[in-house]
Amino acid sequence: MQTTSRSDKPVRRHKGDIMSPEKRSAVMSRIRGRDTGPERMIGAALEGLGLHWDSHARDLPGRPDFVFRDSKVVVFVDGDFWHGWRFPVWRDKLLLKWEEKIDQNRRRDRRNHRKLRRLGWRVVRIWEHQIDRDLERCIGRIAEAIGPGSAGERVAEFRTGKREKDH
Repeated sequence: MQTTSRSDKPVRRHKGDIMSPEKRSAVMSRIRGRDTGPERMIGAALEGLGLHWDSHARDLPGRPDFVFRDSKVVVFVDGDFWHGWRFPVWRDKLLLKWEEKIDQNRRRDRRNHRKLRRLGWRVVRIWEHQIDRDLERCIGRIAEAIGPGSAGERVAEFRTGKREKDH
């Protein structure tokens, strides 16, 4: 965050909301916390590989988006805005209310990550922009975390576009 030369107070670059409070509220209320587009893309690719998982498990810290219990692997699919991808770069462009909200989300994410690791889980965090750029690589990261065997073979099939039944 930039500071002024006369004081060390941060300079905010936020210019005000372009929407009325009512319109902003309506827009924000439509944002989903689960079963988002990026989650559905990951889920469809994993389903295509024949993998099975639990979703949003209430018994685990942070309610991971995908839970592979046999492998003790959890996957979080994080939206770039709400989970603060490169947050220090743009945090001062927000109203203080939203800056604090995203900062709290990031702290909660780190806390849940630590709790899961202490419980013996392997945590995979995939960002929304990573899915948009390279879904195959994201699926590969998940399969690598799950471990060798059928998951790895299925990812190889996913990458080549060949399934076992096609042979």
